[in-house]
Amino acid sequence: PFTVFAPTNEAFAALPAGTVDTLLKPENKDKLVKILTCHVIGAKAMAADVAKMAMDDGGAHKVKTVGGCEVTLKAENGKVTATDENGNVANVTVADVEQSNGVIHVIDTVLLPKM
Repeated sequence: PFTVFAPTNEAFAALPAGTVDTLLKPENKDKLVKILTCHVIGAKAMAADVAKMAMDDGGAHKVKTVGGCEVTLKAENGKVTATDENGNVANVTVADVEQSNGVIHVIDTVLLPKM
């Protein structure tokens, strides 16, 4: 099972001008794959699981993504956030969208690896 932190279309639109077009070019496939897989965790983690992991770790829980990135998960006042390696904070706007192979949490910011 997987957990996917799925950015909204607005999150992609908020990236610097030309970023998405550049990433979609064939020569940038590896970068695109890296960014996309930095949004995937190799386990099913519902929002309540994320909150418990963060609480058990003193407020923040670091996880490795399928893409090898480190994402810091936090849960405060009933809200879950994911922070990328660059310090960008994504808020979970829709949690626990269950799928046959895991769960999706919709986020408002694209998580970017250190490149």
